[in-house]
Amino acid sequence: MNDSPILVLDSGVGGLPYLEAIRERLPYERLEYLADSGHFPYGLKSRGEVERIVRLVVGRAVAELRPKLVVVACNTASQAALAALRADHPELPVVGTVPAIKPAAESTKTRVIGVLATAAAVRDPYLDELVARHARGVRVVRKGAQELVAFVEKRLFDATEEERRAACAEAVAPLVEAGADRVVLACTHFLHVAAELAEAAGPGVETVDSRDGVARRVEYLLKERNALASGPLPPARGRLRVTGAEPDATMARFAERFGLEPGPTLGDLDP
Repeated sequence: MNDSPILVLDSGVGGLPYLEAIRERLPYERLEYLADSGHFPYGLKSRGEVERIVRLVVGRAVAELRPKLVVVACNTASQAALAALRADHPELPVVGTVPAIKPAAESTKTRVIGVLATAAAVRDPYLDELVARHARGVRVVRKGAQELVAFVEKRLFDATEEERRAACAEAVAPLVEAGADRVVLACTHFLHVAAELAEAAGPGVETVDSRDGVARRVEYLLKERNALASGPLPPARGRLRVTGAEPDATMARFAERFGLEPGPTLGDLDP
């Protein structure tokens, strides 16, 4: 079991920075990254549809790859499907991503925080619960930035620096104008442009995400199960696979950037 891979899943490339954080913390682990390109984007689908899709995709991936742990590196998918996945696979640790409301609320000086998320996640009741639990006495301003998700997925490499700045400025401006000094990156795609978002927000505003917390949770669960890989380093640091059609040139560039080999597609999973 120690040689089995960790599976990291997202609707597209958003979860890659989470994979990177896990790899930095656990360098001997074999990693499989699955971009569910065949169903991208999750953020425009209903909660029920996202749950159905994620259960289907994870079920197929678990059957094929036999991972020792699954990371759902997508806030929208975690909010919709995490409980169902744990019920589907009771023997398998499943780690989700939770918007970093708590650390943002604890560190804000203006008592205003912003939450940047997908169109679906920004209005999900799960976010209401996090705010009620961790941000009492703090004003929470939400912004659905679905256009920025698509920008990262499709245009990140070919866009000019000016276009990247403009896309990030448009997303973060309403939060800064409302007085937020912490911006929670509640969609994993936004981590690819975290530096540009911070620049657009300006001095005194910090972006907050859950990468380190997720990596620590993965380490804890594997230690608990005595399932940590002990070395040597795997010959391949990991693979990037997709659903639907074969990976396109953009996906290949993301694989190269994150030190992953392109793997075979899981194909069309819909019945």
